[in-house]
Amino acid sequence: MTFTPTLTLYVARGFLAATIIMLAALTGLVALFDFIELLRRAATRPNVGFDIPATIAALRLPFVALQILPFAILLGGIVAFWRLTRSSELIVARAAGVSAWGFLTGPALVALLLGAIAVTGISPLSSMMLARAERMDQTFLRTGGGMSSLAGGRLWLRQGDRELDPQGVAILTGRPAAARPGTGRGPFELQGVTVWRLSAGDRPLARIEAPTAHLAPGRWVLENAVTFGEDRRPSAPATIELPTELTANRIEDSFASPETLSFWSLPDFIAVLEEAGFSAVRHRIQFQSLLSMPILALSMALLAAGFSMRHNRRGGVAQMIAGGVAAGFALFVVDRISNEFGEAGSLPVPLAAWAPTVAGLLLALALLLHLEDG
Repeated sequence: MTFTPTLTLYVARGFLAATIIMLAALTGLVALFDFIELLRRAATRPNVGFDIPATIAALRLPFVALQILPFAILLGGIVAFWRLTRSSELIVARAAGVSAWGFLTGPALVALLLGAIAVTGISPLSSMMLARAERMDQTFLRTGGGMSSLAGGRLWLRQGDRELDPQGVAILTGRPAAARPGTGRGPFELQGVTVWRLSAGDRPLARIEAPTAHLAPGRWVLENAVTFGEDRRPSAPATIELPTELTANRIEDSFASPETLSFWSLPDFIAVLEEAGFSAVRHRIQFQSLLSMPILALSMALLAAGFSMRHNRRGGVAQMIAGGVAAGFALFVVDRISNEFGEAGSLPVPLAAWAPTVAGLLLALALLLHLEDG
């Protein structure tokens, strides 16, 4: 394989420019439709002006760009390689003995770099801005909703409880309510609270009933709580403090979409979520999907090369480009279906997240081997 740094850099620069232009165009197009939908919903709200939908749409831009990046790499690569093929530059290079694997090194490295930047840099910004956009959407454009509606009016939590049993657990339920300002309480409050304290074998050890409970740093504070022991006899009302590792943000984030959490915060959050008894399957799939993003970007770049480096004289260029777009769309559909199977528990999480990416990479490599070596 002949490696020419000048040609590799030239092809990589063209590939990067086409990808960035395609990413900007597709992101702008999707954001425009999103903004129109937000305006339609805001039209039924007399107290919501133009600035609220515009702000929400702007806050969603990094998230949209992150989702569109693989398609931008695919379409940008098709445009870049097709232009080089149409001008016969790649044909001359290959006639001079330069292998396709040689000048594809630059675009492949660019795709890997774009994927890595998206995961490590864009993901934290996207999650932070998307979380704020969802809060604004919930506040100004939705009716009701929130954590209360997601839990059927009551919040259920499971956490470790080592006071009565070294491996014990506590199950806590109540109606979420915002803490009243000026009371010195934490930012999260429950009403009509019941706590079941269980042993490691799920044997009931005690039950606590309290009219209110608020979340303080490192503990639940249950006021006027009555404890029922194993003999079922009530105690006198008292204030009880129940240790916890939960925070208000973690409780609220457990009901939010995994996309509102950055790549760096997902592992710790998954551990806390599973310890509290929540299902973390969606968050684990999101983390694995972010891990696979650089490989997916590489697959899209190689797929674009395989579908667009056919010379014009052979004919069928339009069909080849259409085939590349169709292959990218099919890969997206397979990825969505695979994630659904993963969330349902039908597939292991790593397989659900990585299978479409690996399949796309193998397809691209097979196509390039056929194109290069016949």
